[in-house]
Amino acid sequence: MRQLKAWLEPVTEADAACEDLEVLAELAADAGDDDAAAEVAVGLADLEKSLDRLESQFLLSGEDDARGALLEIHPGAGGTDSQDWAEMLMRMYTRYFDLADFKADCIDLQAGDEAGIKSAAFEVKSDFAYGYLKSESGVHRLVRISPFDAQSRRHTAFASVFVFPLIEDEVEVEINENDIRMDTYRASGAGGQHVNKTDSAVRLTHEPSGIVVQCQSERSQLRNRESAMKMLRAKLYVKLMEEEREKMAAKAGEKMEIAWGSQIRSYVLQPYTKVKDHRTDYETGNAQAVLDGDLDAFIDAYLRQTSQAAGR
Repeated sequence: MRQLKAWLEPVTEADAACEDLEVLAELAADAGDDDAAAEVAVGLADLEKSLDRLESQFLLSGEDDARGALLEIHPGAGGTDSQDWAEMLMRMYTRYFDLADFKADCIDLQAGDEAGIKSAAFEVKSDFAYGYLKSESGVHRLVRISPFDAQSRRHTAFASVFVFPLIEDEVEVEINENDIRMDTYRASGAGGQHVNKTDSAVRLTHEPSGIVVQCQSERSQLRNRESAMKMLRAKLYVKLMEEEREKMAAKAGEKMEIAWGSQIRSYVLQPYTKVKDHRTDYETGNAQAVLDGDLDAFIDAYLRQTSQAAGR
């Protein structure tokens, strides 16, 4: 019912907005009211954006697309530059969450040694978050003049983004508590003396799969463990789905593409500015807008490509 409501509400809201604008436009024309006409123009622009997003939403037909998401960011090789790049990506996605009106909480953040971050994890609780964000999984490459190079040379940095569907209780993912090792430690981020002086942060290791998750956003060890278990369920679910797809592909004699490790997008800031997605070939010269969270065009291009490939 909740997912059906998530599909119907945007259509109902767009229909109501269209009717309101039609009435306002008639009143503005009859009265010759310039202010009302300007209001109609703004409303039409907003409605166009809503319809564009609604059109993209109808491209989401995957089994897990309507779910929330877990998004992780990790720097690659490249030391401080890569850790700084990972923090830039964290800022980009935070801005995107705001623009998309997604409710997102940072559930884990590890600061870098000199700058940037060693890792970050977000829980995005909004409907269809996974459907939109799944296109971001992969390696992101940055080319720029390094602010950490005394000779101002151009450097290339890499960071990986992983996106998992947020799995709720209606999906069965069997986890034997005896297979989980829990370690606690002191949180390293902001949060006051209580966070830093107690072992509230939690790290869970699922020994059969080797999956490790951690959470330190809450002051309560219990709540951090609950969040870490959500992350573990999501990662195990994806692992099980991937294993099932590999079995099906093996039966069909196909070679599976390893999507998590592929370079998906390049962000070039020097000697020119351009962001290009290597899967869809969509690109823009406005790199700053992208780094400020303007990802809709990239996500839409990916969804259209995958929809066409699936024959939908």
